[in-house]
Amino acid sequence: MNEKGYENEQIFSKILKAGRRTYFIDVRATKADDYYLTITESIKFTENDGSFRFKKHKITLYKEDFDGFKNNLEEMMAYVIEHRGTEVISEKHQKDFQPNNNYNSSGFRNINFDDI
Repeated sequence: MNEKGYENEQIFSKILKAGRRTYFIDVRATKADDYYLTITESIKFTENDGSFRFKKHKITLYKEDFDGFKNNLEEMMAYVIEHRGTEVISEKHQKDFQPNNNYNSSGFRNINFDDI
C-alpha cells in the first residue's frame, strides 16, 4: 500500500464478455501515482460435478510500451483478418452455440449400447 492507502488502485476499467471468456482491461496507478494497464483474460471451466472454476492470465503494460504493443497488435489482427477473414469457424465460439449432448465433458461421444 502507498501513502494514499491503496495498492495498485484501479482507476478505469472496461469488460469484454466473449462466451466463456471475459477480458478485463484496467487502468491502475503505481505507488508513484503513474498509470499503467493490466489486461486479464478469465476463462470459466465447468467441472464434471457441475461446479466451476476460473483460470486467469494477466499481462501488465507500461506507458513506454504502448506504441510498440499497439502497432504489433494492429499488425497481427490485420494479418489474421487478411488470411482467415472475420468469420468465426468454431461452433463453440458462436453466441448461440448449444452444446451437443452426445459428447461428454472429455470430448468423447456418449454411446448407448442398447442402440447397437
